[in-house]
Amino acid sequence: MSRISSCFAALKADGRKALIPYVTAGDPAPAVTVPLLHALVDAGADIIELGVPFSDPMADGPVIQLACERALNHDVRLLDVLDMVKTFREQDQKTPIVLMGYLNPVEALGYEAFAKAAQAAGVDGVLTVDLPPEEAEQFTVIMQAHEIDTIFLLAPTSRESRIKSICEHGSGYLYYVSVKGVTGSASLDVDEVESRLDLVRQYTDLPLGVGFGIKDPASAKQVAQVSDGVIVGSVLVNKIADLVKTPEQIPAQVAAIIKAMRTEMDS
Repeated sequence: MSRISSCFAALKADGRKALIPYVTAGDPAPAVTVPLLHALVDAGADIIELGVPFSDPMADGPVIQLACERALNHDVRLLDVLDMVKTFREQDQKTPIVLMGYLNPVEALGYEAFAKAAQAAGVDGVLTVDLPPEEAEQFTVIMQAHEIDTIFLLAPTSRESRIKSICEHGSGYLYYVSVKGVTGSASLDVDEVESRLDLVRQYTDLPLGVGFGIKDPASAKQVAQVSDGVIVGSVLVNKIADLVKTPEQIPAQVAAIIKAMRTEMDS
């Protein structure tokens, strides 16, 4: 059983939901990332989505776009991100790490070379925002051969036929985008999210994580009541942006946001 599957199974047995923070690797500087990952785990994160910096993150709003720019200013590339995961694994062999980003850096390295390097580093899953399931067969076969889950996005506008296709291609968990638009762009409607998740569950037994629009402990708790996992990104990256001039404060202050969400979700 993969780390991701084991994580969700353990949470289900305890009657709890996954808390999945997103941060961009190398933001605001490479030395911050690994200490931040450990701080997030200590604060109650169950799985971490680690963003791979990219120059044109089209699904992301300005908050995460700027995070990518800050990381790219330090020349953080895909292989550097894998090195960060490898360093994280020196102290943490349990927490699943999912790389989230865009296909171009993976294609530049090559699917097989990337999968081999990612497996060696300790990556558990990959979410490539701009890779549709219709074009993902070769990618998923190679990733799964290296024990890496392929995670896909589901949109509020996804037709039922497309939901079925995505469910057939995904593994680990599915990422349901709770609002229309880019990250950090709108508030969510939990009743609508619940209705859509009920539809998705007709086609899969995979855990369903919900992201976009989760800004505070109250919204995290609401989403936890209807999903299997709560994915939070922009509010964390905003805090990192506020602390660019005092990076030593980033792990503790960002972790405090996660700890508050974890407490409310478990209450």
